[in-house]
Amino acid sequence: MFSDTLLADVRDRFAHVDSCPKAGPRVFFENAGGALTLKSAVETSTYFAAIPDNQGRDNEMAHDLVDTINRAKDDMRVFFNAPEGDIFVGESGTELLFRLITNAILGAEDGGVVLGSTLEHPATRSACTRWANIAGKPYVQVPHNDATGTVTAADFEPHLTPDIRVATILHTSPVTGMTVDVAGIAIAIRAVAPKALIIVDGIQHASHGRIDIAGYDIDGYVISPYKVFSRHGYGVAWTSPTLNAMEHNALIGGPEGNWEMGTRDTGAYATMSDVIGYFDWLGGQVSDSDDRRTRIEAAGAAIHAHEQGLTDAMLHGTGNLAGLADLEGVLIIGGIDNPAREGLVSIAVDGLSSPDLVTALRSRGIRTHTRKADHYSGNILDPLGLPDAVRVSMCHYNSLDEVKTFLAAMREILDD
Repeated sequence: MFSDTLLADVRDRFAHVDSCPKAGPRVFFENAGGALTLKSAVETSTYFAAIPDNQGRDNEMAHDLVDTINRAKDDMRVFFNAPEGDIFVGESGTELLFRLITNAILGAEDGGVVLGSTLEHPATRSACTRWANIAGKPYVQVPHNDATGTVTAADFEPHLTPDIRVATILHTSPVTGMTVDVAGIAIAIRAVAPKALIIVDGIQHASHGRIDIAGYDIDGYVISPYKVFSRHGYGVAWTSPTLNAMEHNALIGGPEGNWEMGTRDTGAYATMSDVIGYFDWLGGQVSDSDDRRTRIEAAGAAIHAHEQGLTDAMLHGTGNLAGLADLEGVLIIGGIDNPAREGLVSIAVDGLSSPDLVTALRSRGIRTHTRKADHYSGNILDPLGLPDAVRVSMCHYNSLDEVKTFLAAMREILDD
């Protein structure tokens, strides 16, 4: 885990790290719903929101806006490890997933099937359901493993056929917190259907680092920057040369292959440079590398190790505090010792509704979130027979002391 000095430096870079402007001091364990925002991203957003100029004009500021966007795209190529393809922003991660999936399905060869899994967020499942039906292609969903809260290449294999036209993969579940072996599943798909278009939902995974598009052999990857230390109001997509070459909505006579519609938000691009600069800085604290990509990879590894330490303490206890695994009546979704877990623990408590538990924790200064068996989470909770669950989601700026505060609160609540 991070040293006390490094953790203090990390926390100092984020806004509202330990206090809510409305509620006052609190522990923020709702990072899967939207991570804390870098102070630098707040400053950058404010600066660009006040600029009246647009790109493409003959003045100094307009030229700087174009340079800022191009620099941000270069930064994101390093962060994603995506030397080829295109990078652009859209309305949100969900909107971008719909756009990529829509165009992949409509642009693919006639016939064939669309493949996904029951683990996925409704952003991909809804897009596949709608556009597979319009295109007359069956939509096949690979059942995920209820016990582990994830899906593997072995789960996909019985459903792999040569006529797969489009496939979707969820990188990390926002309900179970379990990551998925994107590269392994893509390899399995390509072995049977080499021309399949593969789109990945990386929204939940991005804040934990370790994105390697060049190593995945995919055609699309989407994130939501508000879940990776930037702000709301936009999403980021990467598209492969293959997907770029397919017909999609664009202005007649405009740049060939362009995905962006209308004037771009320079501040959105610029805040992603802030995010990537932060990963670069953190990597420099935990490695001696002179290579930027290597530093970003080191940051991802350090983030994973710190978050694993937090989740291990939450599950197994720390000091004289019992962990969730030792508290009577607490069900841990995805199992206790699950190597796929990324900084998130979802629980259900016998005899206590999840909304009531969230309220009880909030009254003790701990922010968590209820996941209900609705269109967002029913695919995970319904097979488990759960009407709801509490999502406790951590990020690398959280501390062991905050975990201790949570465990003490849980004991108090369950003893009442």
